[in-house]
Amino acid sequence: MDIEKYTTNSLTVGAILGLIASGGIAIPEIQRPFVWKKTQVRDLLDSLYKGYPTGYLIVWKNPNVRLKDGSISSGKRILIDGQQRVTALMTAISGIPVTNSDYKKDRIKIAFDPFQAFSEDQDAEIFAVQDSSHLKSKRWIPDVAEVFRNDFPEYSFITNYCIDNPDMQPEKLGKIITRLRSIGNRMIGVIELSDELNIDIVTDVFIRINSKGTALSQGDFVMSKIAADESYGGNNLRKAIDYFAHLAKVPSFYEQIKDDDIEFVETEYFSKIAWLKNEIEDVYDPDYDDVLRVAFMHRYPRAKLSDLVSLLSGRDFETREYKEEIISETYTKLKDGVMNVFSEYNFKQFMIAIRSAGFISKKLVNSQMALDFAYTLYLILTQSHEVSTGEVKRLVQKWYVFSVLTGRYSSSPESAFARDIRLINEQGVVATLKDIEAATLSDTFWNIAVVQNLMVTSTNNPTYLVYLAAQVMMNDVSLLSNNVLVRELIDGGDVHHIFPKEYLKANGHEKSSYNQEGNYAFLDTQVNKTIGKKAPNVYFNEAKEQCETGVITIGSITDYDQLMANLKTNCIPDNVFEMDHTYYTEFLEKRRTLMATKIRKYYESL
Repeated sequence: MDIEKYTTNSLTVGAILGLIASGGIAIPEIQRPFVWKKTQVRDLLDSLYKGYPTGYLIVWKNPNVRLKDGSISSGKRILIDGQQRVTALMTAISGIPVTNSDYKKDRIKIAFDPFQAFSEDQDAEIFAVQDSSHLKSKRWIPDVAEVFRNDFPEYSFITNYCIDNPDMQPEKLGKIITRLRSIGNRMIGVIELSDELNIDIVTDVFIRINSKGTALSQGDFVMSKIAADESYGGNNLRKAIDYFAHLAKVPSFYEQIKDDDIEFVETEYFSKIAWLKNEIEDVYDPDYDDVLRVAFMHRYPRAKLSDLVSLLSGRDFETREYKEEIISETYTKLKDGVMNVFSEYNFKQFMIAIRSAGFISKKLVNSQMALDFAYTLYLILTQSHEVSTGEVKRLVQKWYVFSVLTGRYSSSPESAFARDIRLINEQGVVATLKDIEAATLSDTFWNIAVVQNLMVTSTNNPTYLVYLAAQVMMNDVSLLSNNVLVRELIDGGDVHHIFPKEYLKANGHEKSSYNQEGNYAFLDTQVNKTIGKKAPNVYFNEAKEQCETGVITIGSITDYDQLMANLKTNCIPDNVFEMDHTYYTEFLEKRRTLMATKIRKYYESL
């Protein structure tokens, strides 16, 4: 039998704010930065004042939960779409501070001009974001929240306003104030999703339908869910995850938390994330999605965050009932998982593994999902003791590089995560990786697929990034240099063209031709300037000649054997000394093959 997916009704603005205040509807977004501009808050009040429609709110009633004593607890309603509109009303009408983009509490105050309320001009500025001029003006009501207070002294206010503004008649002002306060009686449509809906469907609704027009994720839904469960400490857990993600990017944010959120400082979470105040790591800055995903995956044999929503709701996957003990257990495990992610020791040891594999810069990372799974793998291995401590980092490195090279988590990552987590839980990390390698890393993959994957023009291509990581890990010296390492140029240097761009353009090559990864190399800037627009057969022969004369004209190598070793290190074909633009296609083919061979050697050395 089909279940009713949703019901629709309408509630007044006042009723909605009342339900929020009483906890009848949970609005978790109040903890996180309010993304609307202040002018959008003003426009919302203007629309309500003029009786314009403002869209539906979507509410989900959590499934009813069976308590330990056998009784049933009615599920809590969560506002899953419309948070920004409701938060705007809470700050503008109810006078409640919101968290702004700087993570500071702030009131958005909206001023009102009674005189403009009579204007027939549709563009008349009836409402405005409060500034100093409204505070000084006798004409403007500087903060409409004062008018909506239950104890608003309407009679004395009208009397005093008319004294300050003789052109305003008390009767007119009374009507204007009544109309302004009637915003609280404006009806807003509410769609309530059934508590019997499959949570996958509810999650999909949450992700697809949102008034901000911003793409939402399963992580957003989980964050909304846990923030609403104050009885299990979800509100503080969510805040800790948010703060961790923000601190990872902005370490100076620590002082703001310490000064402005005394309540959070007193929780056990604050000390666990305090180490980030001195952290300068930027290769992996996990956001709240990443924290949730890693925390969940290494503590449960599941990977989909929609499953986490189900567990947080108390779902028993076998009986399909919702039980209180499952909620309690899930919060305990999730908290433990989050603490493992937060751990300074875990995080730094994981980053040592990634960096020592050559990924020393954010520029070399294009898959946050691959990093998420690698961190999950690190935590699984450190807890399972499947391998020795020394082997943990090697396996993490190998899995990460493998997943980047094969694009394992580039499409449908949740499904790929679920598949791999299931296999790992069934047979362990070592056996799983061995099976996947056997099925994927054939000679055809190394000799053909990797070569083909280098036939693009993007410097953000994962295969090319692995090639650079290989150069970093192998401590390769940059082209035509005897002491400047590639690792020193990743962040501070530039990618240059072996066949100079201007040289190729002058000989009829288009952008798609000269901007090939096979034509890229990190060079010391001075070396590149010396090369200029010269053909390879010119400047490489100059480099060879200086090995005979000892007179340096290009680069810094004066020994022939060292020059040839440098070319080999940077995957330059031996016959480059003969190459002008007519050899360019041959050069690309040969160099891609050499780069692919280097990548394979690097991977197999991990």
